[in-house]
Amino acid sequence: MYRWVERVNVGIKKTSLNKLHKEYQAKFVEFAGYEMPIQYKEGIIEEHKFTRAKSGIFDVSHMGQLFIYGEEDLVKDLEKIFPLDLQNLKTNHSKYSFLMNDAAGIHDDLIITKLESCFLIILNAACKENDFEILKQLLNNKYKMVLDEKRSLIAIQGPKSAEILNQIINNTTSLSFMNGDWFEYENQKIFVTRSGYTGEDGFEVSLSNDLAEQFTKRLINKGAKLIGLGARDTLRLEAGLCLYGHELDIKKTPVESNLKWAMSKVRVSNGGFIGSKIISDQLINGTKQIRVGIKPEGKVIAREKTKIFNDSELLIGEVTSGTFGPSVNGPVAMGYVDNKFSEKNTKIFLEIRGKKYPANICGLPFYKKNYVKGANK
Repeated sequence: MYRWVERVNVGIKKTSLNKLHKEYQAKFVEFAGYEMPIQYKEGIIEEHKFTRAKSGIFDVSHMGQLFIYGEEDLVKDLEKIFPLDLQNLKTNHSKYSFLMNDAAGIHDDLIITKLESCFLIILNAACKENDFEILKQLLNNKYKMVLDEKRSLIAIQGPKSAEILNQIINNTTSLSFMNGDWFEYENQKIFVTRSGYTGEDGFEVSLSNDLAEQFTKRLINKGAKLIGLGARDTLRLEAGLCLYGHELDIKKTPVESNLKWAMSKVRVSNGGFIGSKIISDQLINGTKQIRVGIKPEGKVIAREKTKIFNDSELLIGEVTSGTFGPSVNGPVAMGYVDNKFSEKNTKIFLEIRGKKYPANICGLPFYKKNYVKGANK
């Protein structure tokens, strides 16, 4: 689950939707220096189910929106940092990627979008300031970089999201997964991508802070509901998606994290990006540990830091995230285990409050993703 603090500090940051969250009686927590809603009146499970069935609204304005401006050299310089084929990335298309160190440890996982005149990188809230400084140094201050605090980011997720959003912003249904475009709303340019982090079809809308509240109210009036961080966490875990600070950190590599698919095969083959030597070595020789899905046999929930043992009582790993999955009606978890115990259906044991409970290694995701791969023309 998210690492949040229930007591909110006086100097904490607030998003442009803070007043609206209070109007809808949100329970707040401190997360990454922001006052954020963990849940509303109906609770996490109902919010989770509503998102899967209809359409949930997530305030993710605490995340970083970094714009990097430059000419042709920018693509080459960014390819020295990210394991992506940016030369062939189409305008308004997005890729999931990582900011790594020389040992291929992950500073942050992110979404990078190629725009006509720049790149837009969406950064995790807890990492954005550090990411900005790292990128500024790696790019030798050659380019204009703007970590834009004047823009909000609103995610709308669930099977009814396309229908609802299209009533407010025409032609957004033409977008396909990980594809975006500029649209006009209230005489301002907003950027919409068909993406999200719940496993459902959905969109993320970047717009100015002064439009965020009224835009969100229009979504609510069309049938969507505000959803807190609690349900966002259960949704992403069911979908087998990583959370920075849990599945991902500076000590984990993309190979260990079972995210090889997120790196361009051409780039991995040719190398030349930060951490590429370690990545190449791990792809050839394997890793000691790897991220896996875990399904407890009973109803017990294995939280973060739960120790994992094999059937000979050998300590083989640790849980990184665990919760009750409302859509699968049972407990689900992810964690890292020694590679030789990572095959599906391997019997393991989870140590919870001094007692060991049976579980099995399983494939991910726990819940089938419902992304829209092709545009609805």
